[in-house]
Amino acid sequence: MFDYPDFRLDKQGAWVRLRDEGDKITFTFKQRLAKAFNAGENDDGMYERETTVGDFDTTREILLKTGLIEKMYQENKRTRYVLGGVECDIDTWPLLPPYLEIEGTSWDAVYATAEQLGFKREDAKIFSTNQIYKLKGLDDRNYTKLTFNEQIERIEGRF
Repeated sequence: MFDYPDFRLDKQGAWVRLRDEGDKITFTFKQRLAKAFNAGENDDGMYERETTVGDFDTTREILLKTGLIEKMYQENKRTRYVLGGVECDIDTWPLLPPYLEIEGTSWDAVYATAEQLGFKREDAKIFSTNQIYKLKGLDDRNYTKLTFNEQIERIEGRF
């Protein structure tokens, strides 16, 4: 993940991500729609724009040349199922138990899929991974590297 040295994107609930998905490299801008995003409170969702790029290292170099810094290197594992056009991901992140993320083109599609899987609509949480970390008493932004084998805490500029 990338940000400016003053973390101005983070202050807006936004970030730039470069991801190697094995079969493709994606470049993404994400921004939370909520004014406040605290652990335990539903988020308002996410603005997200993504495109594929040809090479991870070249794109990383371009981002660094624009003045962005590497805010964090983080890995996760994902198993994806698609049910009626809705993505159902079992996400596993370092220091967290696995959880189910359901994404669709509308809230109605997401809730219908959740109910089809046996979940109650009122139990749904509209959370980011950062909020889930906070529920566990952690802030993933306080790491410069967060992988399954290594967790390096940020020395300066803690969030």
